[in-house]
Amino acid sequence: MIAGRLAGDSAVRNAALVIGASLLLALSAQVAIPLSPVPLTLQPLALLLLGAALGPGRAAAAAALYLVEGATGLPVFAQGRGGMAVLAGPTAGYLFAFPVAAFIAGWVARSRWTRSPLTTIPGMALALATIHLGGWSWLVGAWGLDARQAFIAGVAPFLVNDVVKVMIAALLLPAAEKIVAKFQR
Repeated sequence: MIAGRLAGDSAVRNAALVIGASLLLALSAQVAIPLSPVPLTLQPLALLLLGAALGPGRAAAAAALYLVEGATGLPVFAQGRGGMAVLAGPTAGYLFAFPVAAFIAGWVARSRWTRSPLTTIPGMALALATIHLGGWSWLVGAWGLDARQAFIAGVAPFLVNDVVKVMIAALLLPAAEKIVAKFQR
């Protein structure tokens, strides 16, 4: 009886964390600077923090839920967009890479790479590189850009900003972990 209640309570907390994280991803998408063909958003920063704070399973689930929310037409994608057209557009490769990147960020955190901001940075950079690889390969495969064009349009404009996002995420991670830990009590 007690074990059943604890398992149910844990499931409810996990579900709440996943849903809350998907909503934070949606909010971070609304902070967007339109670039062509891909906007600059705060999503990578949010994804890195959520991944590292929630762990691989919950973080990947939150990113997948975010994609489902957007696919159903909810205006959760950048600039208040939603629907299947976004998941076929130029940003789709980045979006589809989100669950994998969130899993990587969570795995890195669970592997104890996050003992200090300095050791957190390589793991978060790996997660971020996964997003860039997804976006770049989508621009090459689905949009017909050559490798160089795809890099210039879909990766290069974000590199400096993403270095800053990784450093911010590494510094904010201890606070994010404390928030998640309080919620799990």
